[in-house]
Amino acid sequence: MMWSNVPCLDIFLFMVISCPILSKHAQHKRASVIKMFLRLVRTSYAAVRPLSTEAATTVKSTRSGGGTSTTTSLEGGTSSATSSRGRDRTRGRDTLGKRLLSLVYAKRSAVITIRKWKEEGHPVRKYELNRIVRELRRHKRYKHALEICEWMRVQDDIQLLSGDYAVHLDLIAKIRGLNSAEKFFEDLPDKLKVQTTCTALLHTYVQHKNIVKAEALMEKMSECGFLKYPLPYNHMLSLYISQGQLDKVPGLIQELKKNTSPDIVTYNLELAVFASQNNVEAAEKTFLELKKAKLDPDWITFSTLTNIYTKNSLPDKAKSTLREMEKRISKKARSAYSSLISLHTNLESKDEVFRIWKEMKSIFGKLSDVECICIISSLLKLDEFGEAMNLYTEWEAVTVTKDTRIANLILAAYINKNKMEKAVDFQERMVQKGISPSCTTWELLTRGYLKQKEIDKVLEFFKKTVTSVSKWDPDKKMVQEMFHVVEGQGNIQVAEQLLVTLRHAKYVKTEIYNALLRTYVNAGKMPMIVAERMKKDNVKMDDETQKLIGLTSKMTVTEVPNGVA
Repeated sequence: MMWSNVPCLDIFLFMVISCPILSKHAQHKRASVIKMFLRLVRTSYAAVRPLSTEAATTVKSTRSGGGTSTTTSLEGGTSSATSSRGRDRTRGRDTLGKRLLSLVYAKRSAVITIRKWKEEGHPVRKYELNRIVRELRRHKRYKHALEICEWMRVQDDIQLLSGDYAVHLDLIAKIRGLNSAEKFFEDLPDKLKVQTTCTALLHTYVQHKNIVKAEALMEKMSECGFLKYPLPYNHMLSLYISQGQLDKVPGLIQELKKNTSPDIVTYNLELAVFASQNNVEAAEKTFLELKKAKLDPDWITFSTLTNIYTKNSLPDKAKSTLREMEKRISKKARSAYSSLISLHTNLESKDEVFRIWKEMKSIFGKLSDVECICIISSLLKLDEFGEAMNLYTEWEAVTVTKDTRIANLILAAYINKNKMEKAVDFQERMVQKGISPSCTTWELLTRGYLKQKEIDKVLEFFKKTVTSVSKWDPDKKMVQEMFHVVEGQGNIQVAEQLLVTLRHAKYVKTEIYNALLRTYVNAGKMPMIVAERMKKDNVKMDDETQKLIGLTSKMTVTEVPNGVA
């Protein structure tokens, strides 16, 4: 369907275009569960979204024969098997792909590399450039991928398809932002404002978590007849789930079923919702519906089911689905191995964790940082601190990333064991090895000393927590706990210093001043110029503030501490 044949789209365009593991917020378990499952479905999601991420002209879903198969056809291109054989034949000799993929530094130009290749008399084929773009995107080398797309766009002898423009739009969004992607879409000829490019724009809105614009675009895509396949619905489902708007999911799935048929990604997303709700019955009903539709469940399906069964204390069912999951993983689905380890950990299957870990080392050799985080976390949960420390030491000796998250796992383990001296020694070891402490590092030490009520140490590390980032994300619970200890001790000096630190972090509330005043009450002292200080901090008094000021007014006067006025 041509875009120019669709009514009201110019109005729509105007409206649209004008329109980590050791988190301090770990208490938000529901949001964390949802994010975990969205990460799980990402692998299979990518397999069925070629229209928004690859220059594809054909997507074929086979529903009889068990499963969904996706074929991507590039103009002048070859199948994946043929491409693989081609790569084997070119191994060892100079190719355009090798030259472009060797541009490690972003400042180096892909266009200059292509021009030089042509000047040397070599042909430049569209299908080859599409393959290179796909490979660059897989490695998150978006700048060079975008440069190649922009070069192809101005070549008279290269005919681009709508899928090519969809890829181009996606890359612009990643490199230059949402506004530039919208402008790119607006400037496309009417004949290219079709299903593929619309889906790419929708995907961009989803990535930017812009529900209003995504919903508006979905409505227009429906009017244009562009919602005859599940990909746009899957985009919207992932957006609603990530934003916690689970009430919109059932209606969207019903609409999907009226216009097309769900694919395996749809079912996995639906299972993720039921997992976040601990709804075993609904999850099993969805799984039966999936089987009835003659779709093959993938490893993500069984991973989600295992998690649901584990959380609901159904170990036999969990072990059964875990076995099915393992049958469906391969080297290509590398993230599945980490998921296996986490699930076996939750079932306290220590031997299975070691078995999968050994298998990962034999298959992949060096573990990635994400895999190290997974395995070390699992070992610590299973009370295998020695093994966790051995793996950390191996990683420490070879790491080039110096990922603080991995070191923080060991630090947290010491703190959880109330071994604060060893925790501080380990933090110093981090620095010696070139691993920079993060905000989380200092926060962990703050919490450790807070548990031991060593308030001077708490203040020391809390100051480092706040000053280690440009904008501190307030942890209300930790602040309450700190003032609770300070109040109990009647330590007005530390209370005042906490106020100064929180003022630096731009987190001064009525509750903070009330906690300060309660500390003065417990110390039997009267604070000076509290009202003036609250006015300067633009903090309003409440009834408790007035009552506390009244109580302290009858007590011994204290001097204004240095640096608090």
